[in-house]
Amino acid sequence: MTETDELLRRVATRALSESPHPPAPVPEARLADAEERLGFPLHPLLARLYREVADGGFGPDYRLLPLLGPDESVVGEYLARREEPGEHPMWPEGVVPVLTWGCGMYAAVDCFDENGQVLLFEPNAYAGGPWDGCWFHDSGSLAAWLGTWLAGTGWYEEDARDGAAEPRAWDRAASRLSAEA
Repeated sequence: MTETDELLRRVATRALSESPHPPAPVPEARLADAEERLGFPLHPLLARLYREVADGGFGPDYRLLPLLGPDESVVGEYLARREEPGEHPMWPEGVVPVLTWGCGMYAAVDCFDENGQVLLFEPNAYAGGPWDGCWFHDSGSLAAWLGTWLAGTGWYEEDARDGAAEPRAWDRAASRLSAEA
């Protein structure tokens, strides 16, 4: 069993403990449809979460979004954010929203990053101009982000806030967004 297999087992166990009837995992054809609509493949660990654990409904706080669907979904939110009109692009290519924190905030996975870094989009302080100041680096990898959730030590955990690492400004936001302009 690999580290990834063990992580997926732990995530599935926690998902079942929090919801005895989580959504079914995503069939391979539905995953392929999602990736076709996105125009790129999901990060491999993210794809395995949807394929092997459940179609969202688990994870930190508000829980992961479903992959596809009529309501909020990974694909729907990504496409909507990428189509936002304006002089300055707000959402970088390849960064998929996976969880809403409410108030317009999202956790997002960078599918173009080898480790699947997790980013935080926090638009509430936006005052016009480029959106790069609204992007924060939450975790260096999706695996580490999930580990933080499993350990109960994320910045969003009320009991863990004193020792939890706060998201910091994403140093690549400006270059990733300017590549879109």
